[in-house]
Amino acid sequence: MPRVRVLVIEDDERLADVVARGLADAGHEVAVRRTGTEGLDAALAGGFDAIVLDWMLPGRDGPAVCRDLRARGNATPVLMLTARHDVADRVAGLDAGADDYLTKPFALDELLARLRVFARRTVGPQRVVVGELVIDRERRTVARGDVAIEVTAREFDLLALLAERVGRVVTRLQILDEVWDGETDLRSNAIDVHVAKLRAKVDRPFGRQSIETVRGIGFRMRDDADA
Repeated sequence: MPRVRVLVIEDDERLADVVARGLADAGHEVAVRRTGTEGLDAALAGGFDAIVLDWMLPGRDGPAVCRDLRARGNATPVLMLTARHDVADRVAGLDAGADDYLTKPFALDELLARLRVFARRTVGPQRVVVGELVIDRERRTVARGDVAIEVTAREFDLLALLAERVGRVVTRLQILDEVWDGETDLRSNAIDVHVAKLRAKVDRPFGRQSIETVRGIGFRMRDDADA
């Protein structure tokens, strides 16, 4: 999943802190607002890729915030958090303009999974360019200069993740969460195998060393100028 900017509108300080910390640990930027009015103002100011919105808020409740956003033409995806389990209440939240809902209590992993769905729909450039390396998300193709490079679907997703965060360390946990959807155990060497295959395809034939290992943490892609 590409790095996204998430606005969390939640008046429960403990829950907001847990969600914000979990999102930050997953590599995302987070802003927190405690009231419906403050959250609406922040959302309307723009710059967010997704909004995590609590139903019960002081000043202005979640559905009201969502209706105001949609009425003003703001289409930022909204994930509604609610303790309400009745179908009618959940329908009301969706009718207010929310894209999805999550009932409390919830697992942080599930919240991250819902946001990944948003990201696949709306976030991320169609082409990622790092020096001569060009990754086309729409066509799912890779090329270095004029040379097309064949990669598997998993290799493509891993390469795109590293390229989107060029110059920054991507941890093994982030790779497992975003490329493998958490399905592979951390003790597995699957990541190392795929990184080795990518190096053999996108680096070695071109005399490059753009994908480097950060020992004990993860991997980082450097620009061609530094590689």
